[in-house]
Amino acid sequence: MVPAVPSSERLSDYPRPSVAVDVAVLTVRDDRLHVVVVDHRLGGLALPGTFLHEGEVLADAAARALTDKAGLHRVPFAQLHVFDRLDRDDRGWVLSIGHCAVVPADRIGPDTRLLAIRAGRAAGELLFDHDEIVRLAVDQLRREYATEVDPGGLLGPEFTVRQLRKVYEAVFERALMKDTFRRLVVPNLDPTGEYGSDFGRPAEIYRRGPRTRLTPKAWATLTG
Repeated sequence: MVPAVPSSERLSDYPRPSVAVDVAVLTVRDDRLHVVVVDHRLGGLALPGTFLHEGEVLADAAARALTDKAGLHRVPFAQLHVFDRLDRDDRGWVLSIGHCAVVPADRIGPDTRLLAIRAGRAAGELLFDHDEIVRLAVDQLRREYATEVDPGGLLGPEFTVRQLRKVYEAVFERALMKDTFRRLVVPNLDPTGEYGSDFGRPAEIYRRGPRTRLTPKAWATLTG
């Protein structure tokens, strides 16, 4: 049973922060992990974000930010963390609900601005604490990719093992041994019976199998 609120106590008696929503959209382009950034009206670069409107839920605000600021539509995203450092925004008391998303490069327009990821962070200065949002988003992405085969769908439905390895090398920012990687992922793949070309040599084409979950040893293999 919800306790009754004393008649003398009102929500208006408490100061309230502004609430923002910021989204770290990660992708792989040119064999490098990148994050989508936009020009902020205060000057400088930031993640696509917006303030929560009255009567709006966080998911709607995040979707609106991606559409209005980055031109991205119907992007799956997830809440990441609440960023509440008191000095995070010079304009006042602003909480940010950080979100993360993974989008294949072919869904991102050629005019969309991207920053490369280096050592798990955006390779460029971002406003507010958006660099910390990116760092946590990259950490989350790596945990997911060490658990399942390409859970973000950065590759299409069919691919070679080499193409899959290049995605994993971009996500984890390190070279992976060919044979070791093949042994890690092939049990989770189904051969299509078709062959493509990898650097002029025939390469078997696979698709994700029904068992997408990687072995518990995958994290050690992928992070070295």
